[in-house]
Amino acid sequence: MPLKILFNPMGRVVEAEKGENLLDVMRREDVRVEALCGGKGECGKCKVILEKGPVDKVSTLPDKLLHPREIKEGYRLACTTRVMGDCVFTIPTESRIENPKILLTAEIPSLELDPASRKYLVEIPKQTENGLLPFRGIKLNNYKGMKPRVSEDTYSKINTLSMKGSATVTISRTDGFPEIIGVEFGDKTGSNYGVALDIGTTTIVGLLVDLVTGDIVGRASEMNRQITYGEELVTRTAYARDPSGLTKLQKIVVETINDVLTKLVAIPRITGDAITDMCVGGNTVMNHLFAGLDTKYLEMANVDVPRDPIIRKAVGLSLNVNPEAYVYCLPNVSRFLGGDAIGDVLTANIHKSDDMSLIVDLGTNGEIIFGNSHWLFSASCASGPAFEGEGVRHGMRGARGGIDHVEIDPDTLMAKVSVIEGGRPKGICGSGLIDLVAELFRVGLMDFTGKFVPNSSKLVREGKWGLEYVVAPAEETEIGRDIVLTQGDLDYVIDSKAAACGAITVLMKKLKIGINDVKNVYFAGAFGSYTDLSNATSLGIFPEFPNATFHPIGNGSLAGAYITLMSMGKRREAREIAAKTVYVDLLVDVEFIDEYSKALYIPGAKEYFPTYAKNNDGVKDS
Repeated sequence: MPLKILFNPMGRVVEAEKGENLLDVMRREDVRVEALCGGKGECGKCKVILEKGPVDKVSTLPDKLLHPREIKEGYRLACTTRVMGDCVFTIPTESRIENPKILLTAEIPSLELDPASRKYLVEIPKQTENGLLPFRGIKLNNYKGMKPRVSEDTYSKINTLSMKGSATVTISRTDGFPEIIGVEFGDKTGSNYGVALDIGTTTIVGLLVDLVTGDIVGRASEMNRQITYGEELVTRTAYARDPSGLTKLQKIVVETINDVLTKLVAIPRITGDAITDMCVGGNTVMNHLFAGLDTKYLEMANVDVPRDPIIRKAVGLSLNVNPEAYVYCLPNVSRFLGGDAIGDVLTANIHKSDDMSLIVDLGTNGEIIFGNSHWLFSASCASGPAFEGEGVRHGMRGARGGIDHVEIDPDTLMAKVSVIEGGRPKGICGSGLIDLVAELFRVGLMDFTGKFVPNSSKLVREGKWGLEYVVAPAEETEIGRDIVLTQGDLDYVIDSKAAACGAITVLMKKLKIGINDVKNVYFAGAFGSYTDLSNATSLGIFPEFPNATFHPIGNGSLAGAYITLMSMGKRREAREIAAKTVYVDLLVDVEFIDEYSKALYIPGAKEYFPTYAKNNDGVKDS
């Protein structure tokens, strides 16, 4: 007989088999919990509190990732717990996956509307003696171009509807050859919809677009359900090595997308069949998992990745749209530079400017692109999820209760924090983490090597994991415990910032350009929209660029999906951008280690931070 498992505070009762891993149960039943490492027992994020019932441990090793106080209070890690009978668990607030502050906006440049999917009214030619239309006798109002492909079944439907009065056909040009993908009774030429989609590792965001006018008529988002299988791309590719793992990840990302589609079609009250085209921006791994493509080869350094767009029919992906609609994924460049980066380029338009420009998109994976109208030069860095508030002891996504900005009083050395949606904090999100570390350095609680200064303040104390700084005391937090930043957390943030800065400067070395040569810096994603850029520079995440204008472009991946949804010309540009972009794989680049090592200091090499070097003896010489 199956066991009964109750999860609070949501009051969900699910069934499980005796001895089943608790995290596996939660994944199957969509009880969402943080699992940064994908269930390997390495991150300590999937905390649950055992209120009642027998459990067993998967491992005999001590719970080093739990504080002694937490163990005393009944805390367990879901990934190392087996259920042995009926149980009651509470998911603590810091482990719940709540709706984050999702970037739904994007800077979309003006463009001439030429969507791949259009509708045309059928003209009825003269009938033959037997009353049937000749197979090639259809004429379409206002249609110019190659004669569209049409199956006999579709033609028969056109014929039947036309005889009743009029019919509208939908023609898609996605794969380069026009095809009639839909037939409707009457004149429906004024009603045609498409979806632009950003498939991120953490969130999935969709825009419902009127393909006739180009207007955005709906926005919706959902957490990517793949997240409980690991935050980082390498974790998911490892899970997808097994065919069953790939099938599962493909299935759950489509389920998430269908949830987004359900929200979108409810806004103008249409059916999914009204959606006749879809364009997708996503990194290479997300594109592969969405399309059900093998990802094993993406684990190899310097591997060649096809740079043609991935194109599928919706019916083959089980999407809740017109089954004959085409799904177009912006082309990839390399294993870690995908269609999302191509979307950034299309949005920033750096491929059409003579000025030297830089695009920085820092999330779980960081994308760096230098270029102009003549060339594009790129790299990606494993910055980890630190800039999204994950990977640290009390880190969290940008959601309710997250500390998003920090100032430290130079006299009291206490942190003054702002919290998303107000109230008491329960963790620190990415922008807050950058502020916090920059402030620790500014007031002297941390040295230029990223280490806490012992005895510098009573707020810098010895903890279970070494020295730690108390950001918010227990009585002021939602979780009832001190929110702290540990030395291990600092090491992780410094490593992430060094990876990002090192990726930028190694490309600058190869291109033989200096900080004065860059005229535009485009920041894509949440990093550019919410981060205090002066703190990011003082910390050394990216160099000073004294002659540059800074442009946050919002969700460039989503904007790129919209642009290619509405313009066949932009799809040709996307293909050209992918084809000509030079990619440097930093995992096998000998110069990167040197640049990364110099960037481990705060802020970094003097040649990249001349302003900060004037008053900082700790800046590393190049």
